[in-house]
Amino acid sequence: MYVKICGLRTAEHARVAVEAGASAVGVVMNRTSVRRATEDEARAVVEATRGAADSVLVVNDMDAVDAAALAVRLGFDVLQLHGPAYAEQDFAAASRFIERVWRATSLDHDPPLQVGAWGEEVLLLDAPRPGSGERWDLSALADRAPQGRWMIAGGLAPSTVAEVVATVRPWGVDVSSGVETSPGEKSAELIGDFLAACQTR
Repeated sequence: MYVKICGLRTAEHARVAVEAGASAVGVVMNRTSVRRATEDEARAVVEATRGAADSVLVVNDMDAVDAAALAVRLGFDVLQLHGPAYAEQDFAAASRFIERVWRATSLDHDPPLQVGAWGEEVLLLDAPRPGSGERWDLSALADRAPQGRWMIAGGLAPSTVAEVVATVRPWGVDVSSGVETSPGEKSAELIGDFLAACQTR
């Protein structure tokens, strides 16, 4: 199971995630997010995980080309373009600067559910309000779950991830608020608990 711990801002939490078995760590640099990292924080997370896990820059309100240039400059492995601000041409534009681009969307936006439909390496399906911790109706995926490299996010936590994985069988999972003690404040203990739950599903 591919597991991404998102919304990290410290090298300490990045190392905790990697040591507990995370496949990837995400750094959010949206202008309005409570999890927004500074460039210095982002660099620290990237350095702490280099060679041990994928580092993913997550944006939802930045020009795609500018985001790709920022990802390259800070040393990220992957750029995740998140939400309805981005269209198919944005993925093509970003891919000219960084090889690995992920597409994150919600079923509310009626996206194409084919992995790679817009040239992305991975497709991530999130709740209608990303980062809110809200669970969403998994029955919506009953007859149309994607095939291949797709991840699910939204309402995941140590206590819920096993059920979600068993229900929709994604390639990977992505968590942020489910490993926090308050919005934007990660917990090393919860990160460890989440990864343990993924490994023992």
